[in-house]
Amino acid sequence: MMTHSLRTSALASDTTACETAIAGLRTALETARCSTTPFRHWTLADVLPGDACDALVAWEPEEDAVAGDTGGRRETRNGSRVFVEPNARARDERLDVMARMFDCPEGRAAIEALCDTNLDHTALRLELSLDTDGFWLEPHTDIGAKKLTLLIPLSIHEEAEDWGTDLMNAEGETVVRSNGRFNAGTLFVPGDNTWHGFQKRPIHGLRRGLIVNFVDSSWRATHELAFGPAN
Repeated sequence: MMTHSLRTSALASDTTACETAIAGLRTALETARCSTTPFRHWTLADVLPGDACDALVAWEPEEDAVAGDTGGRRETRNGSRVFVEPNARARDERLDVMARMFDCPEGRAAIEALCDTNLDHTALRLELSLDTDGFWLEPHTDIGAKKLTLLIPLSIHEEAEDWGTDLMNAEGETVVRSNGRFNAGTLFVPGDNTWHGFQKRPIHGLRRGLIVNFVDSSWRATHELAFGPAN
């Protein structure tokens, strides 16, 4: 049984880790580069704490969580997708700190200030994506229940910098390829012009990433959410 002094020490450690993570997120947001081509988005560096990166890279879910050709839509494999939900947070403190970093008032406020958006009455959704050769993603905008999207590459292969998300025009043509560098980030507020996807190209290894969304109360798959549904 954990003694009072050990519990106090653990709580203090958690608080320190969370404060450090929030400070790192603020720095990533404050130093983000904005572009309006082909739509307004921001490029970030060093988004996640190192401990969270380690946890996400080490996470090896069931074999069916890894897939190649999904017909251009992640939804075709909904039963096999992987999320940082309450059980994952309880299992790994590093994932819990990361989730709290995004969801806490300070983290939300920093994102809102950069993007000039409002995240009131939204819930945090964190998906670990695991793509292999054959994967492609059809052009889509994320408009609807998703009120914010942040894509964070976590691939460790030599070619991974070319595995970023394709930012597209309305015709589905790639205009800009986002940064595929480890722990970079591409951030945008979904709108009717935020077309993006992944043009099919060779993936020699595993394309790993974290998809961060804030979703509104119309999101039905509440089991995917880090802290439960939006209020």
